[in-house]
Order: sequence, then C-alpha cells, then structure tokens
Amino acid sequence: MSSKKVEGSSAPANRRDPYEVLCVARDASDQEIKSAYRKLALKYHPDKNANNPEASDLFKEVAFSYSILSDPEKRRQYDNAGFEALDADGMEMEIDLSNLGTVNTMFAALFSKLGVPIKTTVSANVLEEAMNGTVTVRPLPIGTSVSGKVEKQCAHFFGVTISEQQAESGVVVRVTSTAQSKFKLLYFEQDSSGGYGLALQEESEKTGKVTSAGMYFLHFQVYRMDSTVNALAAAKDPESAFFKRLEGLQPCEVSELRAGTHIFAVYGDNFFKTASYTIEALCAKTYEETTEKLKEIEAQILRKRNDLRQFESEYRKALARFQEVTTRYTQEKQTVDELLKQRDSIHSSFSVVKTQSGNNLSNGSSSKTQGDEPKGDGDSPGEEGGAESRDKSKRKWFNLNIKGSDKKLG
Repeated sequence: MSSKKVEGSSAPANRRDPYEVLCVARDASDQEIKSAYRKLALKYHPDKNANNPEASDLFKEVAFSYSILSDPEKRRQYDNAGFEALDADGMEMEIDLSNLGTVNTMFAALFSKLGVPIKTTVSANVLEEAMNGTVTVRPLPIGTSVSGKVEKQCAHFFGVTISEQQAESGVVVRVTSTAQSKFKLLYFEQDSSGGYGLALQEESEKTGKVTSAGMYFLHFQVYRMDSTVNALAAAKDPESAFFKRLEGLQPCEVSELRAGTHIFAVYGDNFFKTASYTIEALCAKTYEETTEKLKEIEAQILRKRNDLRQFESEYRKALARFQEVTTRYTQEKQTVDELLKQRDSIHSSFSVVKTQSGNNLSNGSSSKTQGDEPKGDGDSPGEEGGAESRDKSKRKWFNLNIKGSDKKLG
C-alpha cells in the first residue's frame, strides 16, 4: 500500500526525549504511540490555539517526536545513539495552511510551483470532526469511481465495503486529478467511541499529465515513494540527488484490510482553489498480472537501491581520486612550466651583451663588443676621414672598370 503515517515536522530548537514528549514508555507499541500522538496533535493544533503561540511550538515538538517514533528505522537509531544518529536535514517539515495567512500562503504556493517540497498538515477541524464521528461518509462500492471537487483544507469521506473474498484478493484505492490538483488520500481507523482516527496518508504526486495517490492492500510488503526525502539537501548537490532518489522508497505499515467498511477521504491541499479529483476502489482479483508486476518491479528497485548504495561509495572514492589527480595535474603543469622558464633564462645568460635593463640578450644574437661605437653619416667622429676613404674606393673601382674596358676595345 502506498501510504505513510501522519505528519512529521522539523526539529525544534531545544529537543526533548520523544518518549517524554508523547508521554509513552520506551517499549510502547506502535498503536500506543499513534494514539498518544493523535490526542496531543489535536490538543496543540494551531487551528484550535490561535491566541496561544506556545501551542504552535508544542505541536511542532509533538509532530517531530512522532516522526521519529513512528518510523522503525529512526526509532532504532534514536534508541541506540540519540538525536546525533538522526540526519536533521532529512527530517521533513510540514506547515498548516490554515494558520499561514494570505501573504505566507502566496510564498508557499510560489515555492511549491518552483519545485520546493512543501508539505502540509491536515486541518485540525477535519481531524476533530472525524474523531467525533460527525463527518458525512459517502459509499464507494468496489469497482466504481466517484468524481468531485473539494475545498482547500476540507475533506470528502468515503466508505469502502469489502467482502471476505475481496479482502483475500486485495484492494486498491486510488485518486487522480487531470487538473493536477494537490490533495491527500487519507485512511481512517474506527475507534471504540465510534469516531475515526487518521492512520495513514498519501500525498499526491505528479505523474505525467495528472496528479495521483494510491493505497495498495495486496497481502505483501509494498512501498511508497516519498520524493521529499532529503529533497532540499539533495537540491544542493545533483549527484547526491541521484543517489538519494531511491531512498524515498519506504515500506508501508498496512498491507491488508479485513472484510468490512473502511473509511477513506480526499483532502483538498491546493493553496487557494478547490481540488478536482476522481477516486476509485478496485479488487486486485481482476488485476492479478498487474499485481505480480508491481511486486517484481519493487523488488528490482530495492535491489537497485542496494546496488546504488555500494556504487555511491565507489563513486565517491573514484571522484576523490579524480580530484586528487586533477589537482596534481595542475601542480605538475605549473612545475614543468616553471622549470622550462628557468631553462630558457639560463640559456639567455650565455651572452656578453646586456639589455638596457641589465638582462642578457638571447644566445645567438649578433652583437658588438662593449665600447664599440657605430660609424656612419652625420655628426659621428671621423666623418671626414670616412668620406674620403669611400671616395677613393669608388674611384678605384671606377678606374678598374674603365681600364678593363679600354683593354677590350684595344
């Protein structure tokens, strides 16, 4: 069955022992913990304590404590090593829309639209009406569907009556919304006083062009995918997001229903408008092949999750090694460049000519010994002697040519 226990919350600043908060013994059963949570959550719910700011903090503390003790793995970790064993970033945070106000609701809606996972609590009014047994329950026969629109922070209740044969075959309850509305699928257990206590809830998820949620009672361990697990932390690291993706697959607490009437509800979870939905109840007898496929694919996903856990360790080591060698590559490149630069500088030292800055010129450059002065036209010393020498050379060359010409002519 794809469902989860009731709401969790972010960790309070000063954390008390969860067992102390819920007033239960350390060996308390799941049912005792659930019952204690229901009473305290209703007692401190912000809807009922608008003028008491301390109640909001107590409600968060109760929800946080329940999020630990209702999860077998988190409870085991806490029992063994306390709060330090728990990943605080992975604790989910839920908000009460009815207590936010218009402005904050707008911000919450905006963040949700941007993909930030914002989870909400079920209104205390809905929970209290269900607990008092004053809700209207409409029948939802097996093999049928009902469509409707539910106001935000309100719920439509349905009674699904199943026979012994249907209970043995398995039952599926699903809700879809072609309008992509946000909603919750809720399952209530009837208590001795005749009221209904919230036992399980499933958040709607976008799948293709619709939003949907489902609960599957198929007589074997089924799983729900909680996409918000470490979502905010994973958003900071895409690689971590990939490895955490299958960690959201959580085992469902209830895998079968007994014959009788069971209460489900569709809760409007849109920020402003009504939620459109279609709810249907099915007997798994006509979906035996599909049921086997679900069992097989979830088994494959579980194996792949284990593979990814091992691969992540290998990947992190390889990535660290890659970073190490790339750092060394950069260092080695700098070292080689510096060595070649020093080599060129040494080559340049093989010269007797100095540059104006005092540095040696490159080896192989033509040069004159220091102290030699160029002799040329203009005002340089020895100009007259130089001109006379050039004139003599020209006359000599000219006379030689003439003499040679005369000989040829003669």
